[in-house]
Amino acid sequence: MLYEMATSERAFPGGTAAVVHDAILHQPPRPIGQLNPELLVGLEPIVGRALEKDRGRRYQGAADMRADLERLKRDTESGRSPAASPGRAAPVPAVWVVTRWKIVVCTLVVALLIASGLYIYWQRKSNLLTDKDTIVLADFANSTGDPVFDDTLKHPLMVALAQSPFLDIISDRKVSATLKQMTRPANTPLTVAVTREVCQRSLSKAYVAGAIAVLGSDYVVGLKAVNCHTGDTLAQAEVMAPSKQKVIGALGEAAAKLRGELGESLVTIQKFDVPLYQSTTSSLEALREASLGDRAAAETGAAEAIPHFERAVTLDPDFATAHAWLAYEYFDIGESLLAAKSATKAYELRDRATDRERMQINAIYHTFVTGDLEKAAQAYRLMADSYPRAESPHSNLGYIYAQLGQNEKFLAESQLALRLNPSGSSYSNVAAAYMSLGNLKEAKATSAEARAHHLGVNSDHNNMYLVAFLEHDNATMERESAWAMGKPGVEDWMVYFESCTKAYSGALNEARELSKRAWGSATAAGEKETAAGYKADAALREALFGNASEAKKLAQAALTESRNQDVEAASALGYVFAGDVVHAQSLADEMATRLPYNTVVQFTYLPVIRGEIALESGNPARAIELLRAASPYELGQPAQNILLNLYPIFIRGEAYLAVHDGPAATAEFQKIPDHSGIVANQNIGALAHLELGRAHVLAGEAEKARAAYQTFLTLWKDADPDIPILKAARAEHAKLQ
Repeated sequence: MLYEMATSERAFPGGTAAVVHDAILHQPPRPIGQLNPELLVGLEPIVGRALEKDRGRRYQGAADMRADLERLKRDTESGRSPAASPGRAAPVPAVWVVTRWKIVVCTLVVALLIASGLYIYWQRKSNLLTDKDTIVLADFANSTGDPVFDDTLKHPLMVALAQSPFLDIISDRKVSATLKQMTRPANTPLTVAVTREVCQRSLSKAYVAGAIAVLGSDYVVGLKAVNCHTGDTLAQAEVMAPSKQKVIGALGEAAAKLRGELGESLVTIQKFDVPLYQSTTSSLEALREASLGDRAAAETGAAEAIPHFERAVTLDPDFATAHAWLAYEYFDIGESLLAAKSATKAYELRDRATDRERMQINAIYHTFVTGDLEKAAQAYRLMADSYPRAESPHSNLGYIYAQLGQNEKFLAESQLALRLNPSGSSYSNVAAAYMSLGNLKEAKATSAEARAHHLGVNSDHNNMYLVAFLEHDNATMERESAWAMGKPGVEDWMVYFESCTKAYSGALNEARELSKRAWGSATAAGEKETAAGYKADAALREALFGNASEAKKLAQAALTESRNQDVEAASALGYVFAGDVVHAQSLADEMATRLPYNTVVQFTYLPVIRGEIALESGNPARAIELLRAASPYELGQPAQNILLNLYPIFIRGEAYLAVHDGPAATAEFQKIPDHSGIVANQNIGALAHLELGRAHVLAGEAEKARAAYQTFLTLWKDADPDIPILKAARAEHAKLQ
């Protein structure tokens, strides 16, 4: 600082961190007298000693430098001239020179103290981030020539900085969405120039650029935070690593220093600073695969990300966070059993993760493995409290509330997630929540806003297909369906929805063909469990329509391919509606034993399966009793890839029919059309009108009965004529005429 104040130049200038470090270690600074001949001669040896290469010859403390400065001041005041530096003549000991240098030295010392204090204060104040600011990470610049560092260090940097409850880093998915808004491909390299524009467009304050370079046998890891609106450097940190194996540790140290420079308190840095080598992996190759997986997940989706995370955990089986992310990606493609396996491994290794990641791992363990949704929700609430600007706890809480049937909370958490991170998935969740509450106008408006911002995602098209179905908008349904065709991992879900739509109107043969296409498409995309789910759903449909033998055949085929809870539940219902109580009971008992803490299984699936078994066994009163456990959850959406919504209501209505309680049965079946945004295009959505007709008959309400039968028969006016339940409905309706 003294050198710069005396000369207006840096002692060790350089364009890169490597050049600066080389100058510090090996190059002498230019003498200050050459840069500013008016300086007092005695100041030069003081500055020179402060810049000595040999630490033993440097000042050992501020008191030593102060003593030399005071000596210089005293000599100047007494008129004695300090020894001249080589190559310079001593100044004339005239009174005016002495007086001048007396003023200069005194001023210099005072100015040094005041200016440095003010500089540090104001620079520090202007560099601080606030709790409203967000930051963007640029790609890491690698000038070492070693490809092992390509696409490797950004992931651990994200982990290191994300430990902070103070810093808010925008997600890779939001970065990809912002790139789309810039009409750039999602895989555009995040150079400093591109990152600065992303930072500005995402209304962030700063970006962090990282670089790694070689200096002799050492590695220099540097981080720089830059205000993306002004271009000012807010903070920077550099750490040397003596070997390649120490680079990750050095990166963690640099990240901790940067956090402090940006305004985070020492207390939180010390509290939330698990070393990177402990919280990630010592394998640079595994880190590179995890980084590539992060990027693929953001740019193209789970299917492309999974191979990278699989290679990461193969390279380092103890890489806890890679197992956790693999669990998420498996779940996204419907492979819940694989997700549970990865989540279990992450949970076993949770001590090798940061505090933030441990909270996330606890949450996914209870979501994917135990199925205890209350414990999962507690973990996400703790994470939200610790990291109040994080979006993911709220979006995941929304998903849990949707399963539990707490749809107002589903909407509230989804809206909060959207405010924290306006991403495509956040918009999609809000639209789905509005649809669950029957607010189709807001669902469409939310989707339109997402698309206007170029933030549409795959699930958004599914939402809008179902909204169009509810509004009888065939043109939009066809458009959304056409969009999905030919897209692996996307097409199967849309074809499944189309099969449901055909079945809703009784076009059973067309529905069968579409179901085959759906599970074929899922199989081709490597989504084995999803394909099995479509078969189990088809089995349930056949049973509801009265085709018992076809239902049993499909249920058996589905269970051969997968034994996840949704497949087992749909298959068990298919068996029991087809009259096969033995197989249904066996599946229920097995699920109860294997998944004792699973909220969906214990409070939705088992009550409906056992309730229908009681009905088939001639004990409707027992069915009503069993279904009480499901009452708090009856408006939930329990399954992941198929629609198994409102079955507690449907079966309870059947039970009231069986005990000849027409008004109670009417009340139950009416809930289904009243919650059309939840039932959507499921089979029971159409069948509820038939059951309402039967309930009105029991209640002695002939006119209402005829209207309900007519509604059903109108829906099925073009139905395949040989469906058993259609024949029964026509016969019952004829008796009312």
